Amino acid sequence: MTSHSISLGAFNLEAQDPAALAGFWAAVTGATPSPGGESVYLPPAGPGGFAMFFQPLTAPRPAHQASHLDLTVPWGSRQAEVDRLVGLGAGYKWDVLDEYPHVQWTTLADPEGNLFCVAEHPPADRPEAER
Repeated sequence: MTSHSISLGAFNLEAQDPAALAGFWAAVTGATPSPGGESVYLPPAGPGGFAMFFQPLTAPRPAHQASHLDLTVPWGSRQAEVDRLVGLGAGYKWDVLDEYPHVQWTTLADPEGNLFCVAEHPPADRPEAER
């Protein structure tokens, strides 16, 4: 049987202003942007991080966003992280707090309207009634 090793190389986004959007995401992740021509590469900020690549918008944005980032933070820190990201320029959209016992999340939009979520998962040793 063959063993496979696959990882995320980068999450790619088209942007009206690639440098500005990369600047927002650099503040979110703590990474340092690396511009190249009209595009900007944002490397992972550290082990376990993820890269992003921003390039000029080539067509109008679709009315429905088919994919988005789910970012995970430690249990109990979601609201503080959401507040930090809103302070950086993210737009608040909605919370999903009681629908699922294994996760709570807040959906935000970056300055160009791309949706992303900030999620927290309760510790596995936490009683079900407290989740």
